[in-house]
Amino acid sequence: MSSSPAPTTGDTTTPAKREKAGLTRLLSTSGFRRLLGVRFTAQFGDGMFQAALGGAVLFNPERQADPLAVAAGLAVILLPYSIIGPFTGALLDRWDRRRVLVVANMVRALLVAVVAVLVGTGVDGVPLYLAALAVAGASRFVLSGLSAGLPHVVEPRHLVEANTIAATLGAATAAIGGATAIGLRAVIGSGDAGSAIVTTTAMFGPLLAALLATRFARGSLGPDRVAPEEGTAPATPAAESSATRVVLHGMTDGVRAVASTPTVAASFAALMAHRLAFGVGTLVSLLLFRYAFTDSGVLRAGMTGVGEAVVLAAIGLGIAALLTPWLVHRLGRATTVRITLGLSMAAQIALAVFLSMPAVLAAAFALAATGQVVKLCTDAAVQGEVGDEVRGRVFALYDALFNISYVLAITAAALLSPPDGRAPALLGAAAVVYVLGFAAHEVLLRRRATPGA
Repeated sequence: MSSSPAPTTGDTTTPAKREKAGLTRLLSTSGFRRLLGVRFTAQFGDGMFQAALGGAVLFNPERQADPLAVAAGLAVILLPYSIIGPFTGALLDRWDRRRVLVVANMVRALLVAVVAVLVGTGVDGVPLYLAALAVAGASRFVLSGLSAGLPHVVEPRHLVEANTIAATLGAATAAIGGATAIGLRAVIGSGDAGSAIVTTTAMFGPLLAALLATRFARGSLGPDRVAPEEGTAPATPAAESSATRVVLHGMTDGVRAVASTPTVAASFAALMAHRLAFGVGTLVSLLLFRYAFTDSGVLRAGMTGVGEAVVLAAIGLGIAALLTPWLVHRLGRATTVRITLGLSMAAQIALAVFLSMPAVLAAAFALAATGQVVKLCTDAAVQGEVGDEVRGRVFALYDALFNISYVLAITAAALLSPPDGRAPALLGAAAVVYVLGFAAHEVLLRRRATPGA
């Protein structure tokens, strides 16, 4: 990618620099292949954990959850880490990212075991949410480290394609993990004991991911200024003081790096709009499957119906993986984002109008596909246009905004939605969010880069 963004279009790559390597050629690179292995195993376990916990809280016959309880649970899990994420991102720019992947995955496996014990013993409320919060924090740390390390295992001209493969197949793997947990739950049982067993199985993903991460050489995933022989921590008092200042200013550093690159800021705005709208749709859909829908032929209500929606969303992610490189190559990143925002708005309007089980399933496919295209474009902007010395902080800020937007939307939907989720006006309002995101994308894209950016 070119180092100087084009403020008027956002298309910062030339056809020559968007050279397509193909999956086979990329997989022949040992570093990329190993990174995929870490991502897939980590995200498979993550998908299993999220589905197991969601089933234990929302679809457990031994527990009841109203819209506010669902929103509160998601807020407790996601929002606190979103606030501290930009600070921990500074550590990704100072610590050996290979060591981070090993340790964070091992810690995550231990925390999943703690959650399983709490679920099995019937613990609810704050203790369960705090344990789940810790798991979510470790998970986001792992994903930020994987994204920040990707440019160290592939050539710059293949970054868009490699990111598309890694992020999309990783998300699809998480969806498969979720579907696996739902299937196990149907066989083992939906009460506290069955939910605990299913949650326990989610430990094996991060454990295997930690094992695979040990195959990287120390320092091979960056950051660039960390030499392989230096380990993970600065040795002198002056260096320690510097590290503390960097951590404390992590959020500011991330914001400045994004603000100084108009194409990255514009991509952030588009993705945040999608997450806001998607959060509303998620809460409404969960309530519909739990309280409003009934079985209709092959279409099922309850947790099984959620599993069907997850499978369709995974297919949408696969379509996004195939389409994104082709669209970016021919249309440019900015135009690709514009088109997908328009399609997302259309899908949201259709959902608001029909509000049926087939409409929810179709929207799950469409919004997963279009949202993933926007995310892949945002990933590519950060990886290709943000310096490695601040990339970890930007990805941590990215995660924070990603989660905060989602939590705010779910909370608003919980306050405004009826208990059974039949809220067409709320879904229509979510469609308007896409319009606002489109406008913000265009305004930011046309802003000139700051001198020296």
